[in-house]
Amino acid sequence: MTAELVRGQNHTLPQTRLEIRVSAGTPVVAGATLGDERGTVRGIEWIAHPGSPQLPGLEVSQQAAADHRLAVDLEALPTGAHRVTVLLALPVGVGGPVRFGAVPAPFVAVTGLDGTEIASFTLTDLDAESAVSALELYRRQDVWKVRAVGQGYAGGLAAMLADQGVTEPAALAGTIQEAVTRGLARSVAPPPRTPEGDRVRHATGSADHRPTAPPPAPEPPEPLTDPAATGSAHTAQPHTAPGPAAAGPAAAGTSAGGPINYAHPRRQHAAPPSPPPTAPPAQPGQPAQPVAGDATGWSMDERLYNQIWGMFEDLARAVAAYRSAVDFAESRMDQELDRALSDPRNRIGGAGDRAREAARAKRDELTSRAREALDRDLAQLAAEAAVVEPALPAAYAGWGNPVWHAHRIPMEIPMALRIGDLHLPERTDLRIPLLVRLPLERGIWVDSGRAASEAAALMDTDRLRRLAMETAVAHAARLLAVYPPGEFAVHVIDPAGSAAGPLAPLVEAGVLAGPPAAGPGGVASVLAHLTRRVDLVQMAVRAGAADSLPPDLDTGEQLLVVNDFPHGFDDRAVTQLRYLADEGPAVGVHLLMVADREEASAYGPILDPLWRSLLRITPVADSHLADPWVGHAWTYEPLTVPPGSRVLEQVLAAVAEARRAAGR
Repeated sequence: MTAELVRGQNHTLPQTRLEIRVSAGTPVVAGATLGDERGTVRGIEWIAHPGSPQLPGLEVSQQAAADHRLAVDLEALPTGAHRVTVLLALPVGVGGPVRFGAVPAPFVAVTGLDGTEIASFTLTDLDAESAVSALELYRRQDVWKVRAVGQGYAGGLAAMLADQGVTEPAALAGTIQEAVTRGLARSVAPPPRTPEGDRVRHATGSADHRPTAPPPAPEPPEPLTDPAATGSAHTAQPHTAPGPAAAGPAAAGTSAGGPINYAHPRRQHAAPPSPPPTAPPAQPGQPAQPVAGDATGWSMDERLYNQIWGMFEDLARAVAAYRSAVDFAESRMDQELDRALSDPRNRIGGAGDRAREAARAKRDELTSRAREALDRDLAQLAAEAAVVEPALPAAYAGWGNPVWHAHRIPMEIPMALRIGDLHLPERTDLRIPLLVRLPLERGIWVDSGRAASEAAALMDTDRLRRLAMETAVAHAARLLAVYPPGEFAVHVIDPAGSAAGPLAPLVEAGVLAGPPAAGPGGVASVLAHLTRRVDLVQMAVRAGAADSLPPDLDTGEQLLVVNDFPHGFDDRAVTQLRYLADEGPAVGVHLLMVADREEASAYGPILDPLWRSLLRITPVADSHLADPWVGHAWTYEPLTVPPGSRVLEQVLAAVAEARRAAGR
């Protein structure tokens, strides 16, 4: 039976190989320190954090996330270690919450390797603290126990490390936050939180298939102010802490691994304009049929958006549960082999061989059961994807979707835009659309470097750069096509004129704000124009005087496409570009850069914040994006126009016609 601890309470641990699972309503940093009999940390080699995630007997996550799984083997800890303290901290400098009082109460659970929960603790009553010692595992008279701590630190990670006896805590805290910042730069941002709750989960089949999240945690009456990424997968009890707007077909079932239930019993609007589609009644013994738009939302676009994010989260968690089960099976086999072969009697005759065969057979059985559960989940998600994909509006659809051939320029912008697909190696044909919210909250960087991925390394440099620019042009065209006429302008900087071929569709359609800027003078002119716009709009917003803007100022959204950066950029131009990347999105100026980071290395680390502020995508498939729930490395597949298709030209022609009709 699970022990639900309160602050200061302890509980005996029945085993020494454990997992510590953290569930929070926003990305947090998870780490752990080892202490001696007096609780003193002997040095940085006794600290596990995202920049150094492994110690003997201890492993923590390598990036900030809403959910964490920390592995602990108390018998494998270094000699002299008598205490393991689990630390949580909010990332700094990334625009997220700065105190735990503004986020849902974190939930921490200690479980066995089979997923059985031993003890849990909800960290309530936090306010100005930005770091907290959540709980500690400690040894007392050769017995290991867990104690709920919940000690918060308003001084942040540095203050918490100093309290642990760490020398130079500020420097170590900076190192940890730098590692976290690098991890967040490659993470796909979760959608904004909504009050309707999470996508309901379902249980899996065997006792050895480890669940990936704790049971329900209390939800504080906190206003919804921050994006969140949480939820639970493969557990019989849905986790109800505030989560992302990842609504979608719910997945409910029994401990025997029942089918996905596509109903949403916990999602209700006070007065939605129209009810979402519902699935027809399922036949007895058969899973419910998926329905496109079977999610919460005030419009079909919003329902589909939420449904896609729900599929994304479900796939991430289903694969995490499978990989965890496989790891458990391997670990269990190793333990059984160690025990069998440690007995000298088993080293003579066939006893050792029989022990090996038995251990491997058990491993294979557990792995097979885990794969069966995963295949069942993947089949249900594939059925859902097959229904959802044809129903997507143009902004969410791939270039091969027939919806583009009947597309009309809208009178208002959609919620989001599709910029590619994501998949995992467990099933590469199950693709999840990668959607980004509109207006864009961060710029996009199309990596044209040959070191970006294995596929890029095998490609000719000129071909790769052309492909990267074609990718940027396609994204610019999609943005033009989903904004009302005259409310979105595209500027292009092509210093050497090397992108004339890829830019031809935009130039010939006449949809650019002006000819592509070339040479130092052209670069300086475009950057000065957009910098002036950012300055004027910022001043008007701060002064509450929007009506005082110059009449010639275009207040619509602006996109700057930069080719072959940093060629043609001097120090002043680089400074202006960084300014646009930092300040532009808040006032409607966005970057779409095509660049090779290695070629910008001459500027030194001054450009590192620029790269981290942009969402990196590639013109070829590459496994570099991480989800905000469990941190899988997802393979990003860029959107491509079908061979021989004229859809891009047709879309741009529709944009030009809509502008003429609107007198723009």
